[in-house]
Amino acid sequence: MTTPIDDGVAAARTLLFVPGHRPDRFDKAARSGADLVVVDLEDAVAADDKERARQATADWPGLGVRTVVRVNAPGTPWFEADLHLAADHGCPVMVPKAEDPAVLGAIAARTAGRCPVIALIETALGVERAYEVCSVPGVVRAAFGNVDLAAQLGVAHDDALPLTHARSRLVLASAAAGIHPPVDGVTTALRDPQALAADTAHARRLGYAGKLCVHPVQIGPVADGFGPSASELRWARAVLDAGESVTTVDGHMVDRPVLERARGILARAAEDRTAQ
Repeated sequence: MTTPIDDGVAAARTLLFVPGHRPDRFDKAARSGADLVVVDLEDAVAADDKERARQATADWPGLGVRTVVRVNAPGTPWFEADLHLAADHGCPVMVPKAEDPAVLGAIAARTAGRCPVIALIETALGVERAYEVCSVPGVVRAAFGNVDLAAQLGVAHDDALPLTHARSRLVLASAAAGIHPPVDGVTTALRDPQALAADTAHARRLGYAGKLCVHPVQIGPVADGFGPSASELRWARAVLDAGESVTTVDGHMVDRPVLERARGILARAAEDRTAQ
């Protein structure tokens, strides 16, 4: 049985990172319009600043169910304290280097279900084990770590082609495990709206339903990019208006799976109107 916190994580399209050692940016991130704010205690924070970042995060009044804490990876010196912080505040946790189902299961058990888990899959082993990772009770969603995976594979993180197989594996694994579609990785080109639009369109075409953002300027375009377009809405209404029986719309056969896709598009549009 899901909780409202689980549902919020599952439905998020925009997840905005904010460095944990920059509390001066926390409130701005919360006001940015992002569906979820991800306070990053891992890659954005140098080792000497880990303790200070965790304390600043714990002291922030905005820490709560709409705030994800990206903890340091299990096995690092900071993981235990990071996890205690998230559990104390009932925050969702993003677990980096997610590749061991037993470790993820232990995290969910230790937080007694209070902290929905976003499994950040960013290693070759994590991709190979994607279904097992996504099937762990307590894992609400997977996210794709394109930068780390690209570094391990020796390819460019902003080149869509070499990472397409890995991205698709997460979509298939999420569907097979019965969890919400995954969250795509970051676009590091902050001053290139065309790159952001291309990355968002590529991820959506593969079956992703959200994206990690690294700057507030990315939130609006990403949210729009994952929402139903006007042409999709027209198509969905035409399909449903055609009735329940097998028929054709615009020269294409319509049967039950097509009807379900049309209903899904209109349902997402209704959710967008409710959220506004």
